[in-house]
Amino acid sequence: TSKAILLYDEWIKDADPRLEGWPLMSSPFPTTFIIGTYVYFVTSLGPKLMENKKPFELRQIMTFYNFSVVALSLYMTYEFLMSGWATGYSFRCDIVDYSRSPTALRMVRTCWLYFFSKFIELLDTIFFVLRKKNNQVTFLHVFHHSIMPWTWWFGVKFAAGGLGTFHALLNCIVHVVMYTYYGICSLGPAYHKYLWWKKYMTTIQLVQFIMITVHIGQIYIMDDCPYQYPIFMFIIWLYGSMFLVLFLHFWYHAYTKGQRLPKMARNGISKDE
Repeated sequence: TSKAILLYDEWIKDADPRLEGWPLMSSPFPTTFIIGTYVYFVTSLGPKLMENKKPFELRQIMTFYNFSVVALSLYMTYEFLMSGWATGYSFRCDIVDYSRSPTALRMVRTCWLYFFSKFIELLDTIFFVLRKKNNQVTFLHVFHHSIMPWTWWFGVKFAAGGLGTFHALLNCIVHVVMYTYYGICSLGPAYHKYLWWKKYMTTIQLVQFIMITVHIGQIYIMDDCPYQYPIFMFIIWLYGSMFLVLFLHFWYHAYTKGQRLPKMARNGISKDE
């Protein structure tokens, strides 16, 4: 135990000093605890508590939540663009700027906000549980929501900026589309006629992971890219590849085999949505 503590202390010395004192950034343990509590609630405790209860009616809360996430995603998209991706990044070997320039600090704030937004998005699954939509609490869903805040703690703590933030920019753009869909859906059946593009959301997600994998894969063919934490590049590549496979598997079972197509459906919207 003492040796592990010494190794941790030595390792944490390389953390970005600009994040000293920021919420949730002191160590990975608060994030780990939150994620562990989330997984336990949505997979075990929550369904047990709801077993003999009626589903909660959360339509108004969900409408506010979904459109709030749209607004937050739009803001983070703008901030990622203005702090690098539209103001100087090459989309190739973009290293982390550890200075205290206004642009560098803007990127740090944006990365932290993106990290924090992953905790807000845990409400997706909690709403499923409270509405007794347990069939939507899939391995893919829970794993995706769990792994993002945990891995991003390390990204923010050590490498807030550079080419490792490209997937966050893409994710924010995709979430604008996704949560717009969820928001319209939560308005009620009268608005479902506007959701004919449901099937294409999975396509958008697939394109996202292809772009992430291709972009981050460049580091293996670039000569002498001095990115400060190459291990993060491998993790992002692994993340993009893994979720590309998982979403392709979902696509196959959902639309090719038709397992997600409801018996009573119109314009791609099921009755219970």
